[in-house]
Amino acid sequence: MTMPRDTALAEMDALSDDALLLLYGRGDAEAARLLTARHLGRVYGFAARLLGDRAEAEDVAQEAMLRLWRAAGVWRAGEAQLSSWLYRVTVNLCTDRQRSRARRRAEALDDVAEPADDRADTEAALLSRERADALQSALATLPDRQRQAVVLRHIEGLSNPEIAAILEVGVEAVESLTARGKRALTAALAGRKAALGL
Repeated sequence: MTMPRDTALAEMDALSDDALLLLYGRGDAEAARLLTARHLGRVYGFAARLLGDRAEAEDVAQEAMLRLWRAAGVWRAGEAQLSSWLYRVTVNLCTDRQRSRARRRAEALDDVAEPADDRADTEAALLSRERADALQSALATLPDRQRQAVVLRHIEGLSNPEIAAILEVGVEAVESLTARGKRALTAALAGRKAALGL
C-alpha cells in the first residue's frame, strides 16, 4: 500500500536539512526542492544586504545553492549546521564579489545604478524605501567584517556563537565587530533621523 502524495510530501517536509540533503545525494529531486524553499530566500536576502545589489545577490544565492548540491554526496550529517554552512559560503562568495568590484573600480569602470521602482507611489512606501536605502547606504560604509557581523546579528537574527562559526572568529570578536558596526551605523544615520521618521 502506498501513501498519498500529499502525506508523503508532508512527512518529507518534516525531515531535517541533513536528512533532505542525504536524500538529494541519492537522487531525490523533491528533497532539493524542499531545501531550496527553506534556504534560498534567506541566502538571497543576506547576500543582497552584504552586496547592496540584487542582481549580484541572485547570482551569489544561486552559486551558494549549487555548491550545496555539489556537497550533497559528501555531506556528513551533524558536523555542520546546513544554514551556517550556507551563510559561510555566502560570506565567501560576497567577499569575492566585493574584491572583484573593487578591482573593476580601480580599472575605472563605473557601476550603473539600478533604476528606481516606479510602482512605489504611496508616501508610506516611499518612506519605507528611503529607510531601506538609507540603511543599505550606511551598511555599505562599514568595513566588510563589521557589515557581515551586523547583518548576521541584527537582520538575520543569528546568535553570536553562530556568527563566530560563520565568520571563523571568536565570540568576543563578533561582539566587538557588532558593537563597532552599530556605532558606525548610528553615526552614519544621525543626520537623517528626522527625515527618515526615526
